Amino acid sequence: MEHTMIIVTGATGQLGRQVVERLLTRVPADRVGVSVRDPEKAKAFADRGVRVRQGSFTDPAGLAHAFEGATQVLIVSVDKMGEEAVRQHRAAIDGAVAAGARRILYTSHMGAAASSHFEPCRDHAATEEALRASGVPFTSLRNGFYATSAMQFLGGALQSGQIVLPADGPVSWTAHADLAEAAAAVLADEGRFDGPTPPLTAGQALTFDDIARVATEATGRTFTRSTATDDGFRQQLVGHGVPAETANQLLGVFAAGRAGEFATVDPTLAALLGREPITLGTVLREQLSENGGR
Repeated sequence: MEHTMIIVTGATGQLGRQVVERLLTRVPADRVGVSVRDPEKAKAFADRGVRVRQGSFTDPAGLAHAFEGATQVLIVSVDKMGEEAVRQHRAAIDGAVAAGARRILYTSHMGAAASSHFEPCRDHAATEEALRASGVPFTSLRNGFYATSAMQFLGGALQSGQIVLPADGPVSWTAHADLAEAAAAVLADEGRFDGPTPPLTAGQALTFDDIARVATEATGRTFTRSTATDDGFRQQLVGHGVPAETANQLLGVFAAGRAGEFATVDPTLAALLGREPITLGTVLREQLSENGGR
């Protein structure tokens, strides 16, 4: 069998780390490399035989070394928004092309579109355009909305029982663990999807009304959902020290939700996993038990 080398970027982050973990159950460690900003943080992978190299999307020369010999590169999208995010993703794509990768994979998002109300979805659409223009076959993993984000929005509500958020729409909240497993499955079965995948979502789309009900059932405590105005929510965030730009981006989630951008439920993720995806109820119960439950 020819020598293959799968490079995963961002392998010390929440998603990337789990992708590498799952990949190591499918392919030998000497076929896996990681590109990370701080190699010290990836020592556990190095100890298992994974090739660890320093690489940053802001340093093209370093990326050439990190991506050397890659047959596939998984670009895990950065935790930035707007032009800076797209510029870094383009640098990573250029690095993968220069390294001679025969397929580039990218962690995109359901609802990726230039017209999205949510800035990251516009950034993902721009990155997918850059992938199309690269001339290299690509797979864009259209990940469902991370369930951890729902937890962040709930924040103090998990203690108070009062969920006060702007008007929303149904969202297919999806667990990192499932998306990591799916990414590993797609990397191990090269070429399984060409271009954007269908939305990789859990089995149901929930509003925060639904989440209040699920939380109530999970804990036996009463959770109530009330609606904040967009402006009131923005002011509250800014009052807590959130930069105005970030507050507007977060409001974009609710505008996009109301427009139905995250409401799609698709069976592709379940098919990749060979089981039903983890539900938000399960994520919520785990979170609540970590926080001391009742």
